[in-house]
Amino acid sequence: MTNQSESRERKTYGKPAPKRGGKSFDSRDKYERGSLKYGRRASAGNERDEDKARSFVQKRRLSKIEKDIHKDTIRLNKYIANSGICSRREADELIIQGLVEVNGKVVTEMGYQVQKSDKVIFDGQNITPEKPVYVLLNKPKGYISTTKDDKARKTVMDLVANASPYRVFPVGRLDRSTTGVILLTNDGHMTKKLTHPSFDAKKIYHVTLDKKLSNEDMKLIVEGIRLDEGVAVVDQISYIEGKPKNEVGIEIHIGWNRVIRRIFQRLGYEVEALDRVMFAGLTKKNIKRGHWRILSELEVNNLKML
Repeated sequence: MTNQSESRERKTYGKPAPKRGGKSFDSRDKYERGSLKYGRRASAGNERDEDKARSFVQKRRLSKIEKDIHKDTIRLNKYIANSGICSRREADELIIQGLVEVNGKVVTEMGYQVQKSDKVIFDGQNITPEKPVYVLLNKPKGYISTTKDDKARKTVMDLVANASPYRVFPVGRLDRSTTGVILLTNDGHMTKKLTHPSFDAKKIYHVTLDKKLSNEDMKLIVEGIRLDEGVAVVDQISYIEGKPKNEVGIEIHIGWNRVIRRIFQRLGYEVEALDRVMFAGLTKKNIKRGHWRILSELEVNNLKML
């Protein structure tokens, strides 16, 4: 009877989770280690081998980017592709159609070499050959999500200083006390897409409260808590499996400032710890706190298809 009553208590409230992000909330460790399908952790030796393999891949990707930087010239189709507009093959079509200008003249020649000082225009706008870079950081507590700070506080830029030869910018923000996954990139189009309200980027947070969350208050959160901007809508909320009832998982898409902390404060709770475990399908799996990695081509393509 005890097990049955506990099972009834630990239910999930909210809308049915969409297929894309449809998974029940679990402990923070599981998100960081990855799925423990067979209930066993990898051995220390295997983990070291995986770390070496990941390090090698990171260095190889950065090496490719740095080679492009030190070249005096670059093929026009690659120049266009690096700007994030399209693929090289699609860039060839744009060139053939006479849609690209270099220094004020239309260029239709295949293989045309562009100097770094050249001015390239596509669709009436100046473009740059900066190859898009996507850095995923597991942000620790005590860092702010800005490129610089007038008060000389630590920023996420200090943690990713060696991640890219190009300057990257955080996509959205996590407040100083919030930890977890944050994306940094020099892809302005991707940043605009992921931060625009109409995009509805899904975020999952692990929330630790100063006291147990009652079932009644959980239902109120599902119904919507009125804040200054309007009613804060939560897509899904549940207790964390295997944890005390002061730890909950929240799936949300709105990006209001400190929205999760304010939701609980309105109901008389204080958030002691807030950890973002997922953003737009990206998780902290295999990224230690304060560390980063470069997104794979598959992950970038998945973001573009969202």
